[in-house]
Amino acid sequence: MEPVKQIEGRAIPFGRKNVDTDVIIPAKWLKTITRQGLGKGAFEALRADPDNIFDSAEFSGSPILIAGDNFGCGSSREHAAWALGDMGVKAVIAPSFSDIFSGNAFKNGILTVVVPQEAIDRLMEVAQTDPVSIDLETQTVTTPFQDRFTFEIDPFRKHCLLNGLDEVGLTMARGDAIATHEAKMRDSLPFLARGTDAVAAA
Repeated sequence: MEPVKQIEGRAIPFGRKNVDTDVIIPAKWLKTITRQGLGKGAFEALRADPDNIFDSAEFSGSPILIAGDNFGCGSSREHAAWALGDMGVKAVIAPSFSDIFSGNAFKNGILTVVVPQEAIDRLMEVAQTDPVSIDLETQTVTTPFQDRFTFEIDPFRKHCLLNGLDEVGLTMARGDAIATHEAKMRDSLPFLARGTDAVAAA
């Protein structure tokens, strides 16, 4: 997972409330087991409109999505986070998120930023013409017009995102401690390790 520290660029001024995961990625796309290509299915129903904001050249490749309250509600499909990531979204700013979606986004390196509706309204306005900046270290969202909005984030999630640590990375970071524990287990309970040396050698 790539570290997330600062995200800057045009933000998609979506703003819609109660967007569920079926809107983010329709069920027919759930057959795939890979993340690649899911961006094509993101917001598919909305993109059927040729004037939709997601296919606008102005917002092509935008790393930030501005949404309304309760973003990511509905089913728990992780494909929703995969689809957003595949279309280039690195952060979503909204007044609130579904807990499951927020967790899935975090595990896939997407920052979810919670700010009040008043801040969303202002960011939606700015996003029409200018970029938005997110600084995870200082936990701020800023604009070229001196707007500055702070947000809270769980310290553990912040640490993981700043250092690019997913669940595998966290486990690997404890490699020495795991090796020490396994060595102690082999010494104190050798029957547990019976046959593992042969497997490892193979």
